[in-house]
Amino acid sequence: MTRYQIVASVLGADYMRLGDELAELEAAGVDGVQWDVMDGRFVPNLTFGADVVAAGRSRVELPFEAHLMIEEPERYVADYVRAGCDTVIVHAEATVHLHRTLGLIAEAGGRPAVALNPATPVEAVRDVLGDIDLLLIMTVNPGFGGQSFIESMLPKIRRARRMLDELGSDARLEVDGGIKAHNVALPARAGADVFISGSGILSHPEGKATAVKELREALASLGRPPGTSDST
Repeated sequence: MTRYQIVASVLGADYMRLGDELAELEAAGVDGVQWDVMDGRFVPNLTFGADVVAAGRSRVELPFEAHLMIEEPERYVADYVRAGCDTVIVHAEATVHLHRTLGLIAEAGGRPAVALNPATPVEAVRDVLGDIDLLLIMTVNPGFGGQSFIESMLPKIRRARRMLDELGSDARLEVDGGIKAHNVALPARAGADVFISGSGILSHPEGKATAVKELREALASLGRPPGTSDST
């Protein structure tokens, strides 16, 4: 049976000890790590180049995903696959030729994924849903960590789940922004099955392992993720 997945964003990590932070996240039981890549143009911040991701790859066996919050992501998707990212997420708003960009990710050996800002309707990516392994609905405006979950995104998550189910897609439905144990059930009930948590894990007063445990406990009562069956 497919289960809910908890992926840690390292945007708010201590960069002086990034390798140790990754090891601690692996020990805490997260299902993966997200690298929030920002260019200072698409979003007002600057973060990780592919070389930083590559340096972290040797420290853990966790799946990596690169969330490219950058303009013209098609120029860099192959770099992040080579750096060790299993999944590469590009924003529909950041590339003129989205279908082509998703194809470049697949050609490089990565799993193509697309993200949508809060103001972008899910219908904008209807025609590429058959080409992706993951759809990310942003539940904050991208660019900074520590923001509050935007509850008005819940109907959008429900629409995304219906669209994926109608297509018969196996793509995961991920949410990113303000996810903590006290609210993770909201997007889960709406249809999400992968949850990015940054400060909710990294800044938990009782540590990363406790944060992950609380997230899993909050999801456990919901049963099977949407779109799955006992034979999945």
